[in-house]
Amino acid sequence: MIDLLHELAALHRGVARDDDAQTVSVTVARTYDAETEDVWEALTDPARLARWFSPVTGDLRVGGSFQIEGNASGDILRCERPALLEVTFGMPDSVVAVTLAQEADRTTVELVHTVPLAIAGSGAGALFVGPGWDGALVQLGRGLRGEATGDPLAFAGSPEMIELNRGSIDAWAEAVERSGTATPDDVAGGRAAAEAQYTTTEP
Repeated sequence: MIDLLHELAALHRGVARDDDAQTVSVTVARTYDAETEDVWEALTDPARLARWFSPVTGDLRVGGSFQIEGNASGDILRCERPALLEVTFGMPDSVVAVTLAQEADRTTVELVHTVPLAIAGSGAGALFVGPGWDGALVQLGRGLRGEATGDPLAFAGSPEMIELNRGSIDAWAEAVERSGTATPDDVAGGRAAAEAQYTTTEP
């Protein structure tokens, strides 16, 4: 069973709007009781990804491309073991950067997903992707602890993950409101879209 309150509290969320670059960035971070090399392998080794995230195929090198089964594809822009992985995600101007930092025997993973403002609409665009990244970092923790032993896509649609998603949507709505990057109507619309996407019973 997932400790929902612990999992939600362990994630740190932020939303930023850059009017000069005309982008919106979503940041989610979590610290794990694991060595950086172990976390890096969990994030980049196809066999391990398939256990906690989803099967990933492609030409997995800088300049190559990847495909997540049933999900987004993209290009690999940077891969600096064990500290930085940067890829496009779904489209050329949607960029995900994952950085790893070790302190003692713990590792902090920070994921920043940046998209054009024209696509996000406002900071409320965080509600379209934030809960999904929350779920991914929760699943990563399960993988690092050796708890991810079944089909990760089926687990993503399980009642306990749906319940976690509900709390995640609340947390992202609060993060957007704190950021001052969206109107109340934007937040309400983003919340409704997130609930339709993340709180169904289908994986």
